[in-house]
Amino acid sequence: MAPLPGQQARLLLQFARFGAAVAPVCVSPNLKTSTSLIAVLALAGALGVAWWVQRPPATATTKSAAAAQSGVAGGAPARAAVVVETASVRRQAVADDVEAVGSLRSRQGTVVRAEVAGRVVQIGFRDGQKVARGQLLVQLDDRLQQAQLQQAQAELSIAQANHRRNTELVAQGFISQRGLDESAAAVKVAQAKAELARATAARLRVLAPFDGVAGLRNISVGDYLKDGADIVNLEDMNAMYVDFRLPERWQARVRPGQTARVQVEALPERVFAAVVQAVDPQIDANGRSLIVRGCIDNRRLQLRSGMFARVAARLGDDRAALMIPEQAVVSQGGRQSVYRLVKAEGPEGTPAWRGERVDVQTGLRLAGLVEIVQGLAEGERVVTAGQQRIQGDGALLRVADTPAVAAPAAPAASSAAAAVAWAETAPGPSPCGAAPAR
Repeated sequence: MAPLPGQQARLLLQFARFGAAVAPVCVSPNLKTSTSLIAVLALAGALGVAWWVQRPPATATTKSAAAAQSGVAGGAPARAAVVVETASVRRQAVADDVEAVGSLRSRQGTVVRAEVAGRVVQIGFRDGQKVARGQLLVQLDDRLQQAQLQQAQAELSIAQANHRRNTELVAQGFISQRGLDESAAAVKVAQAKAELARATAARLRVLAPFDGVAGLRNISVGDYLKDGADIVNLEDMNAMYVDFRLPERWQARVRPGQTARVQVEALPERVFAAVVQAVDPQIDANGRSLIVRGCIDNRRLQLRSGMFARVAARLGDDRAALMIPEQAVVSQGGRQSVYRLVKAEGPEGTPAWRGERVDVQTGLRLAGLVEIVQGLAEGERVVTAGQQRIQGDGALLRVADTPAVAAPAAPAASSAAAAVAWAETAPGPSPCGAAPAR
């Protein structure tokens, strides 16, 4: 163990005192020269021993620094190869399944309201009941309007009788043509009054505008309703629309008739088939997204309006694409690039690899993989780990042994788990038109 700095100083001082004490020991003139020589040698020996004791032990850092200095003195040293992991660019079949989230809404839905004010005298439905188009939902008090209608019909009858008599009198020459024209006009006025009274009375009968399911009513018999008051919510649930948004880059590939798979939180074990009905012609300027509407056969009434849905839309048939691990892509300042391996010559003429940074354009993303649209070719190798240690293009690389990676599962199974099952549909023609493919 090396002495501490204080111990080294004391040891050196003791050796110096020893050398100084040796000189006067021999005072004989004949031995003066020999004594001086012995004193000098003793002092030199003490200094040598002190230097040997206090010198620092050689470490790996000092050895490497010495080696670096010797290398600099002899010329620029060769930089060590960077150890990286790599993967090959592979071509595989993928399906353009774009995942999105959306909301469900009924094909037709409205809040039935009273057109005119009146008192409720009859309710023709129950909460949650299926109703048919034209079915009476609410009858308001129409006694006054019915009386006005009868009065208008009586006036019409009198006007028509007068007109018939005037027609006969004109033929006999007893009255002028003017009297006949006035009676014809009176008939038309009476007809208009009767139609007005009939329309006013009809507005007191609130009818179902389409086939659907009635919601929870907000009224009772005897309530006085103002014009525009809410009566009940009516939903046509035989077909459900799912509205979802896609990035604007897909606007050239999505079109009506394509299929989609829909899952809802309320029924996670089932998958519903949907067919694209329409695409909004306008891009949403806020999110730069495209609104797409799909239709789902819901005649079994398993879905409800307002549900949250996960949608996987298929935008085309399976195609071949170049795929690499997603960790190989380096994103920096809006630039996407990868390090490609290029064959080169090592320091001693041996085969080696060097890294070359290449800008790429990415496309579809799957579980752990990303599609390369532009920038790489099939069979090339890219760096998947160790990019941060690469110091620019042309750096010498050493490929580490990586375990073989199993082929990824079919992309079509990524959007729906194997445990889920397709939801059954009712027999007969689909309310969405052509049945979507599964």
